[in-house]
Amino acid sequence: MVEPLTALDWLADTFETTNQRLAVTVVVLAVLAAVLLRADSMQRWLNRRIRPLYADVIAAAVFVGTCVLAGAVVIGVWEQTGELRALWAEYDLGGDTVARLLVSAVLLLTAYIVARFVERLIADVLGTAASVTDHQREVTYRVSQVVIYAMTLVVVLGIWIDDLGAIFVGAGFLGIVLGMAARQTLGSLIAGFVLMFSRPFEIGDWIVVDDQHEGIVTDISIVNTRIKSFDGEYVIVPNDVVGSSAVANRSRTGRLRVEVEVGVDYDVDVERASRIASEAVAELDASLDAPEPGVVSKSFEDSAVLLGVRFWIDNPSARRFNRSRTEAIHAIKEAFADAGIKIPFPQRELAGRAETGGFRVAGEHLRYEESESDSRDVTETESTTGSDAAVPPARSDATRDGGSPGSHGDGPEDDPPAEVAGDASGEGE
Repeated sequence: MVEPLTALDWLADTFETTNQRLAVTVVVLAVLAAVLLRADSMQRWLNRRIRPLYADVIAAAVFVGTCVLAGAVVIGVWEQTGELRALWAEYDLGGDTVARLLVSAVLLLTAYIVARFVERLIADVLGTAASVTDHQREVTYRVSQVVIYAMTLVVVLGIWIDDLGAIFVGAGFLGIVLGMAARQTLGSLIAGFVLMFSRPFEIGDWIVVDDQHEGIVTDISIVNTRIKSFDGEYVIVPNDVVGSSAVANRSRTGRLRVEVEVGVDYDVDVERASRIASEAVAELDASLDAPEPGVVSKSFEDSAVLLGVRFWIDNPSARRFNRSRTEAIHAIKEAFADAGIKIPFPQRELAGRAETGGFRVAGEHLRYEESESDSRDVTETESTTGSDAAVPPARSDATRDGGSPGSHGDGPEDDPPAEVAGDASGEGE
C-alpha cells in the first residue's frame, strides 16, 4: 500500500541541497495558504456558474487535493518516504487501515458539504421571514453546524473504536464536572438561547435592565448582552442576569409617553391650570395628536397641588425624549407665566407668640443687659424728652469680665430691650 510513495523519491534527487529544499517547501506552503485564503472567493465564483451543491463538492475536492499534494511534495523533497514505509511496517498497517482512512475522510467531507447545504437552506427559508433577525439565523446555523459535526465525529469514532460505551461514560462524567464548575456560564448560554428566540429586545433598541443599566443594545451573543449607555460607556450584562431581571423596552411599540410634573398654588383653579398645561404641550412638534395630551392631579404637596402633564412621542430615543421633555417644561412655564399661575417653591414663614414677647434678636458676640440704674436713667430720659424708645447701654468687656471700680452693676437678664434704636454712643447721662 506504500509502494506509490516511492514515486516521490525523484524529488529528493532533483533538489539535493538544503537551500533548494527550503525554497520548494516555502513555495508549496505559499500555494497552500493562497488556496485556503481564496477558498471563499472561489466558492462564490463557482456558485455563480454552477449549482451550489456542485460548487461545494468541487471546492472540497480542490481543498483536499491541494492539501494532499502539498504534503506529498514536502515528504518527497525531504526524503521522508522511507520513514513512512518503516512506520507502516512497524504498526502493521494494512488495507483495512487505508479503508478506514478513506471512509473517515469521505465522512468529514460529507459533513462539510451538508453543513454548507444547511446554511443555504436556512438562508432561503428564514431569510424571507420578517420575524426572524439576522442574528437568529446565524445562531440557528451555528447550532445545526455543531450538531452535524458532532454526529459525524461519533460515526468516525465508531469506525476506529469498537466499544464507544466507555468513551460515552467518561464524557458523561466529564460533562457533570464541567457543569458543576461552570454552571454560571452554562446558565448564561441557556439564557442566551432563550433571548435569541423569545426576542424581548433587538439590536438598536433602547432598554432598561432592572432599573440599573440603561442604553442602546449593540450586540446580543450567546453569553452576554452589550449595551451602550448614554454616558458613552459599554456595559456588558450576562444573559442570565438579563433573563432573571425586569427589562423595559422603550423602543418596542414605536411610541413613548413623556410626563412632566409641575406644582400649582393652592389658590389656583386646578382645572384651568390643567387645561393651560395640556394646550401648551399639545403645540409641541414632537407631541402626537393621538393619544392626545392629558393632565392628572397626582398629590397634595407641602406648598402645591402636584400635576402630571403627559403627552406621547413617536420613534422614541433618548435624545428625542430629553429634547421633548425640555421643550415641554419651557412651554408650561411660559404658559403659566402668561396666565398668572404661580408655581410655588418651598418657603418658611416664622411667627412669634405674643405672650412670649415676640422675637428676641441678639448678636453672636454682643448681649444687651440692663441694670437697675440704667432703667431709672431710661425712665427719666423718656419723661423729659418724650422719646418713644430708649437705648440700653452697651456694656464693655471690662464690665462683663467683672468690671473696674465705678462700673455699673449687673442687671437682670430676663428683661431684654424690646427694641434697639438710636446711637450706642448716647448712653445714660
